[in-house]
Amino acid sequence: MSAPQSVARVIQILEALCASAGPMSLADLSRLLKTPKSSLAALLRGLAEADFVVVAEGTYRLGPGAFGLGSALLEARRRLQSSNLVREGMRRLADRSGETVLFAVRDKDGSTMTYVDVIESHNAVRFAVAVGDRRPLYATAGGRALLATDSDEELRHYLTRLKPLRLTASTEIDKRRLGEAITGARAIGVAQTMDQASDGVTGTAATIRDATGAVIGALIVAAPSARLPDRGTTLARLVSEEAAAISRNLGYRAPTGFPTRAPPGSL
Repeated sequence: MSAPQSVARVIQILEALCASAGPMSLADLSRLLKTPKSSLAALLRGLAEADFVVVAEGTYRLGPGAFGLGSALLEARRRLQSSNLVREGMRRLADRSGETVLFAVRDKDGSTMTYVDVIESHNAVRFAVAVGDRRPLYATAGGRALLATDSDEELRHYLTRLKPLRLTASTEIDKRRLGEAITGARAIGVAQTMDQASDGVTGTAATIRDATGAVIGALIVAAPSARLPDRGTTLARLVSEEAAAISRNLGYRAPTGFPTRAPPGSL
């Protein structure tokens, strides 16, 4: 393999071992990474010599060298505040989408969210919102994305207490359909709303997680609905990719590897 490909494969090996609940065999790694055993074996030998991997009974697990590097990286991440990493991702998403990008956190009351950061679009016609503005969860893409991370019991409790108001002529206030929309967002990892909280505004959102797996907020693209007929799927993909990238930079790893959900053909 070429040097760049070898470096990428070493990183993939370490990430696979990091995400695994236990030691992995060479065959397991080969299947997961879709790489020949012979290529992986050579890289694993080098990692073992550097104490990044420990070999025991034909299986591989992370070694002390990997944990030492992890500790150093955590210290470096503390120096580079999480808010900076989130904002960098917001800027990338704003550049890629050409639309207003927001970051929202769930309020303590559990029924609303607050916008804590915004990067406005340069388009003459754009969605404008002020940092500190608050919105109900049920009528916003960001809110539905946050609700989608709740357990079934937590979601039922939320819907039981909810007294939805019709904020626009299109606002969904039927609790059954709201529940279906939220569980649908859970299944695909992206929530999208049109003209729900404000007339003429479409939101597309995905959640961001930190190194512990905790949801820290929702990444949102807000755009005039008139521009969305042909862009809904594209925006869903962009939001999903950037939310995943930010979460990854914050240290999040899913138990079976980092999730890469493909946005649906229609939302």
